Amino acid sequence: MSHHHRYDVLVIGSGAAGLTLALNLPSHLRIAVLSKGDLANGSTYRAQGGVAAVLDDTDTVESHVADTLVAGGGLCREEAVRFTVEHSRDAIKWLIEQGVPFTRDDAPDREDGGFEFHLTREGGHSHRRIIHAADATGAAIFNTLLARARARSNIELLQQRVAVDLITERKLGLAGKRCLGAYVLNRNSGEVETFQARFVALATGGAAKVYLYTSNPDSACGDGIAMAWRAGCRVGNLEFNQFHPTCLYHPQAKSFLVTEALRGEGALLKLPNGERFMPRFDPREELAPRDIVARAIDHEMKRLGIDCVYLDISHKPADFIRGHFPTVYERCLAFGIDITRQAIPVVPAAHYTCGGVVVDQHGRTDIPGLYAIGETSFTGLHGANRMASNSLLECFVYGRAAAEDMLRQLPDIELAGDLPGWDASQVTDSDEDVIIAHNWDELRRFMWDYVGIVRTNKRLMRAQHRVKLLLDEIDEFYSNYKVSRDLLELRNLALVADLMIRSAMQRKESRGLHFTLDYPEQLPVAVDTILQPPTYCD
Repeated sequence: MSHHHRYDVLVIGSGAAGLTLALNLPSHLRIAVLSKGDLANGSTYRAQGGVAAVLDDTDTVESHVADTLVAGGGLCREEAVRFTVEHSRDAIKWLIEQGVPFTRDDAPDREDGGFEFHLTREGGHSHRRIIHAADATGAAIFNTLLARARARSNIELLQQRVAVDLITERKLGLAGKRCLGAYVLNRNSGEVETFQARFVALATGGAAKVYLYTSNPDSACGDGIAMAWRAGCRVGNLEFNQFHPTCLYHPQAKSFLVTEALRGEGALLKLPNGERFMPRFDPREELAPRDIVARAIDHEMKRLGIDCVYLDISHKPADFIRGHFPTVYERCLAFGIDITRQAIPVVPAAHYTCGGVVVDQHGRTDIPGLYAIGETSFTGLHGANRMASNSLLECFVYGRAAAEDMLRQLPDIELAGDLPGWDASQVTDSDEDVIIAHNWDELRRFMWDYVGIVRTNKRLMRAQHRVKLLLDEIDEFYSNYKVSRDLLELRNLALVADLMIRSAMQRKESRGLHFTLDYPEQLPVAVDTILQPPTYCD
């Protein structure tokens, strides 16, 4: 018999967005926060750079908004940008109150307007507005919020739980569209459990694992996007996948991102012969937005037939480098690279999913009772290209907004009666898991080759043909065998890959992160790419 769990709020995902939501809800509510692996395995923990916010006296909301709109290639929704930036100071104040150990400024009279914390600058920003904890901001924020959540008796943190699918009234054949909970695989027992809740929030991160080379953890499989689509939610702008320009290139280094803050503090990109190349591509040079830098690196690598380029900050004082970038320094040193004396070999890698589940300014999706926050969502903040360090800010602002919206609705929403459990009576254990591994590898390779930094119609058509074959194979496998984490992730990733390809084929221009040789020009009017599932009901 399947286990049933009943909560007021079910949060699927344990990163910055999910923990922010849980901590902003009152202590009398029963809250479950699910992590499909260990709690620290998500993208938040790995984030190095920081959080963008208007914090010092020399900066303004208008400046931050303007920078974001420029970086977004004309596709940002200005109301979402303004909403996020206007709430940035309050979000940072809340994080400081939680105890996040942001780096303090040892020279507060310089250009930070007397602000007591150190602010750095990253690509696309016209001011120093990135508050950080050295170069391990994500870990500092995550550890602080996790400790706060563990101290709350009403928040249950459940590890090794992989969401299978959402439970909606429509799926159960009931009148209405409301989300009632989710079916969740308990990896410890192998059983699929039923989680009921008055509200469900998807905070599962992005889908960069769809690419062969990525800075993301293995968990970034687009789970929330895929589940929301199957439940009947629209998705938007999934053709815009940000490639971080600088990931460490070393055979033993798995997905290690070299923070953009190095370039913000003067690091230079160079070819193997020591020549700089960014001045040839953009007047902002190393501080150009990520899409421009990534394409420049990709161009030089293909032009010269080289495996990587080099990021050099060795001209800065050694104490400065070790003090501001201890994580990068120590990680590179472990691979025999002393960044105080040597340049860092780097390559672009898939980093951030700029599109996602369509939501409003409260994080609400098309389905009542279902929210999407953080990288899973499409708020309109990022447009065609995410500006550095706006992503963590989005997690906090929308996590808090979703909590407020749930509180407003709570008096009117009752927990439904017991829902039917998961039916596993018609499936068997798989003895062909090699198929999953093969399909996983094939998917990530053709997405890298055909739907990567530079695209063409022919490449997209090839990718679409292959993903359709994969989806058919995966569907047959899913229907006949017991679910596992690998199968669920492959199912979700293949679906999101299909949505990405469909979105890219619809955009007949080059804009921001979507660059195609067949349509190199930008159209005069910017329009979002919104896909509507067959089960969508307005």
